[in-house]
Parts: sequence; C-alpha cells; structure tokens
Amino acid sequence: MKKNLIIAVLMTLVTTVLFGLLFPLLITGLAQVFFPKQANGELLTRNGHVVGSRLIGQTFSSPGYFHSRPSAAGTGYDAGNSSGSNLGPTNQSLIARVQGDADRVQPENPAAEIPIDLLTTSGSGLDPHISPRRRNFKCRVSRKNEDSAKM
Repeated sequence: MKKNLIIAVLMTLVTTVLFGLLFPLLITGLAQVFFPKQANGELLTRNGHVVGSRLIGQTFSSPGYFHSRPSAAGTGYDAGNSSGSNLGPTNQSLIARVQGDADRVQPENPAAEIPIDLLTTSGSGLDPHISPRRRNFKCRVSRKNEDSAKM
C-alpha cells in the first residue's frame, strides 16, 4: 500500500514537471524559432507602436471602412473577455440586435441579400475574418449614416 502511494506521488510529480513545464517550454521555444510572428500574436505596428493584431477584429466607424462583424466579446473585440453571446435563436435581445443591424445595412445595398457574417458574431467574439460574399457586399460606413446617427 505504502509502495503504491509513493509510486503514485512520484508519477504525479514527474508527469507534472514533464507535461506541465518542460513540454510547454519546448513548444513555446520551437514556435518562437520557427513561427515568431504567429507565436507573438501577429501584431500590427504603425510608427513603432502596436495598433492591433491580424487575429482580432476591431470596430470601424469612419467612412471608407467595412462595417465590422458584430462582437459579443465584452464591449466589443475585448480579448480579455472572449466568448460568444450564448443567446439562443428565440432570444428577443438577439433578434432585436440582428434586426437592427439588418435595418442599418440593407439601405446601402437594397437589392442584395445580407451575408450572415454581417449579422452574426463569431464563437469567440474576436474573429476578424469575413466570407467572400461579405467582402463583395458593398456595405461601407457613409457620412450620411454617421450624420443621421448623430441626430
């Protein structure tokens, strides 16, 4: 009995050190050597300052930019609060948000069907990627829409 307990404790310590410390350090080191840009978050810099990441979306409100994909992460694209909304398809607040987004962008492309990724959030709430249909949907923030939003 005592021998089995000692073996169990030693195995726990060895596997903790091996798989909890050494393996992650090895993988981190290999990632830094072979994929340094990706391992560090694919950060975007401008004039020596970090301005974002290729892996995390961001909100745009100026004319000439695409409408951002909706985000459920915190107050919007908050990497410290990454998650989906967990709202079901019959939830009234989700229905109201999606309908409001649809009402906002439909006038900019009255004949086109609205791409689903313009109305729905990603699972993490941070995903910057859009579909080819979304890319081709000529939906951009316009001065007219910004001016009417201020009124």
